[in-house]
Amino acid sequence: MFYYEVCLVGRRTPVLTFHSSERLPVHTLVEVEVRGKKYTALVQKSVAKPEFDTKPILRKLPFLYRDYQIETARFIASYYTSHFAEAIGLFSPFLNRQANLPPCGCVCDVALSKAQQEAYEALKRNETALLFAPTGSGKTEIYIKLFAQMLSEGKSAIFLMPEISLTPQMEKRLKIHFADTVAIWHSRLTKKRRSETLEAIREGKVRIVAGPRSALFLPLHDIGLIVVDEEHDDSYKAHNRPRYHARDLALFMGKKLGAKVVLGSATPSVATYARQPVVKIEKPFIETKKRFVFEKGGCRLTPTMIEAVARHTKEGGQVLVFLPTRANFKYLYCENCGYTVECPFCSVGMSLHRHRKVVQCHYCGYAERIPSACPTCGSVIRSDRIGTAEVVEQLRERFSDLVIQQFDKDTITTANKLQKALDRFEKKETDVLVGTQMLAKGHDYADITLAIILGLDYILALPDYRARERAQALFVQISGRAGRAREAEVIVQTNQPEFFMEYLGDYEKFLKEESQMREGLYPPTMHLCRLLFSDKEEARGAANVERIKEAIERFGKVEVVGAGKAPIEKIAGKFRFNILLRSASRRDMMRVVKAVEDGSFEVDMDPVDFA
Repeated sequence: MFYYEVCLVGRRTPVLTFHSSERLPVHTLVEVEVRGKKYTALVQKSVAKPEFDTKPILRKLPFLYRDYQIETARFIASYYTSHFAEAIGLFSPFLNRQANLPPCGCVCDVALSKAQQEAYEALKRNETALLFAPTGSGKTEIYIKLFAQMLSEGKSAIFLMPEISLTPQMEKRLKIHFADTVAIWHSRLTKKRRSETLEAIREGKVRIVAGPRSALFLPLHDIGLIVVDEEHDDSYKAHNRPRYHARDLALFMGKKLGAKVVLGSATPSVATYARQPVVKIEKPFIETKKRFVFEKGGCRLTPTMIEAVARHTKEGGQVLVFLPTRANFKYLYCENCGYTVECPFCSVGMSLHRHRKVVQCHYCGYAERIPSACPTCGSVIRSDRIGTAEVVEQLRERFSDLVIQQFDKDTITTANKLQKALDRFEKKETDVLVGTQMLAKGHDYADITLAIILGLDYILALPDYRARERAQALFVQISGRAGRAREAEVIVQTNQPEFFMEYLGDYEKFLKEESQMREGLYPPTMHLCRLLFSDKEEARGAANVERIKEAIERFGKVEVVGAGKAPIEKIAGKFRFNILLRSASRRDMMRVVKAVEDGSFEVDMDPVDFA
């Protein structure tokens, strides 16, 4: 009889010991039973017969993890501080047999402009690079030619995009060139479709996968290229354990696989711009005139905006209206006594959802009816900022002849709804799209002649060292949706117009100056780590923070930037605390965090969310 320590794949549980009559190599996938339930487990190592009784391994599974998957999972577990079992659970294993890879059936001839061709050649010369190109400059055509090159070499490619960018428009473009050798992967696929797609990937029939960060973990054969489009997007960072960043993992996996990695963006992150070779396209494919109008104010429609909507739609143009949040987050309050409608379980204001007639907490999900008056003094209770539903309502009251579509997570809840909404807009059945950051990602329509950007100061005021970067990026991305083929107008509501005007048309200037401002304080020159504490007892949580803070300070290797209550102090009845750490050395940061780790906190390495 042989005895093995195994970990339950994807589970945060201790290593367990089982026995088998068969000799099993390390990293064999097996099925085991724990407390009456069957689990997939990974053999960690062979051990001597223990003193306690063991259960048998039920069977060996017909799957395996490749070496690069095991090595990447180890890196995730080490750097992002998670269990190895959690990290390896991110990956889908390969079939334990050789796949028959079919020949490439793609249409490989893509005609590029001179600027695109020069960028393509430069990308081929670099193992990793940033493709820094304005919206409308044809990044996708360059990606397609790179994919075609990979297929001609018998290799596969991964195309990462923010999930909401997985539009029917992009799927159509990829299918035209690569037919059934390309597959779209995202969380909204049905269980049957996911199973069929996974089988086609394992069989080698699918050679290109386009999807959000989870596509990075699919069992593609002979990966030669990983493209991370919109590399600046925060959705590449996981907010649950393991708290990995898909862009950074793509670079790590590229090294392990000997694969090329291309990071693309019109508004690259300051860190990527500083750390990667830059391949730049200066101008969009079609240059059109664009007029910018800066108007002071908070987050409300103005007569100037209303007049512009009327003018542009009358001339056959389409309109985008952007808001930073989909509801009146934190801004339902009493004018008389200052009472704010807060969640009873979380220390945050609740968001106003007029169409559902409720206020709802976006953290724990608690909802209640909109109060008719202030429960403290009986006065009028109102909202200081407008939400997407309210903008839609106001525009419909003013323009009964226009078709106005709300475009946010409240209304676009399925892949089918997304497809229908974008199809209607493409066919010009919709005149105005009103939405949140979904509008900034991956949509390319020729007839958008007006973009209205509300409430950018909300982004600028966030307690986040990247607030300026996020505001600038949104400004560029949203304004870039207008004027793809026709003259356009962009109306920007902000009380700090000089900040946006200073870098108009020169995002690289912003990147250079922002990088200098962060020198010695924040990435890219420094590394950050956030320790997250949560406890039902406030005093115990505070004591844990103080104990860990003192232990870190004794090392003297890492700076404690701050320690105390989190910006959102309570969620779902639990009190929350943070410790923010800073160091010029990743190695020192990891060593200190591992030395003080005692289960009282979670680790968020390279955080992007500070709430």
